[in-house]
Amino acid sequence: LASFLSAYDLGDVRSFDGIAEGVENSNYLLRTTKAHYILTLYEKRVDANDLPFFMEVMRHLASKGMSCPLPVAARDGSILKELMGRPCAIFSFLDGTSSRYPNREKCKALGQSLAELHLNATGIIRSRQNALGPVSWQPLLDSVGQRANEIFPNMRDIAQDQLNSILDAWPRGLPRGIIHADLFPNNVLFIGDNLTGVIDFYFACEDILAYDLGICLNSWCFETDGSFNLTKSRSLIRGYQAVRSLSEAEIAAIPVLAAGSAMRFFLTRLYDWLHTPK
Repeated sequence: LASFLSAYDLGDVRSFDGIAEGVENSNYLLRTTKAHYILTLYEKRVDANDLPFFMEVMRHLASKGMSCPLPVAARDGSILKELMGRPCAIFSFLDGTSSRYPNREKCKALGQSLAELHLNATGIIRSRQNALGPVSWQPLLDSVGQRANEIFPNMRDIAQDQLNSILDAWPRGLPRGIIHADLFPNNVLFIGDNLTGVIDFYFACEDILAYDLGICLNSWCFETDGSFNLTKSRSLIRGYQAVRSLSEAEIAAIPVLAAGSAMRFFLTRLYDWLHTPK
């Protein structure tokens, strides 16, 4: 670590701890005599060819005043390095903690920040297609096959019926742009009800803007008993609309976009459940 950090001007290391959260990459909290930083090692599920796009997204949004991790350059100006045989990067540290059970005030703040992200991302030059968009869902389900029934009786057929109805109704012609695509509560930081940071941009891509709202409605507005919290959902949508107005076509499409986002995360979790060692 000391050898690696000699390429940077970050001061001397005071402490270095692994962060348990997250499943895609390996993250470490790095405290130095200058500041706190996050060191990220990119594991095999992240395509190294996508990393310049992710870095541009974060740098661009930070330049627009959004609170997101800012990649830290080494003395030679480079951002992406290699450590322990993996691509890696160092980022600024954001204060705040994620909320497992966000209230309506946090949902409103999320909506505002999401709309700001969609508007501020318009100047990003690089692009990346959504590798986990609708065209990937049938191949994902096929890759699991009848093993889905090990989890729940007839799950394979139930999932196929749902997927067919979602794909048949999938909207076309809606506004598109750069979306976060993984904005679960653990990727948003707060101090009190004030949003202090949006993190984990490693699913960011170009897709339907309102699809991001579908993801957030699913991940922020359902209670532990499975009930949908209308108050939270209204706060989230109002927060979004205060910054970026939704068209009638976007509003009409939200149910199928939300169903599609549920299918996307269901399928990737189903695959991981069956392919992760016990």
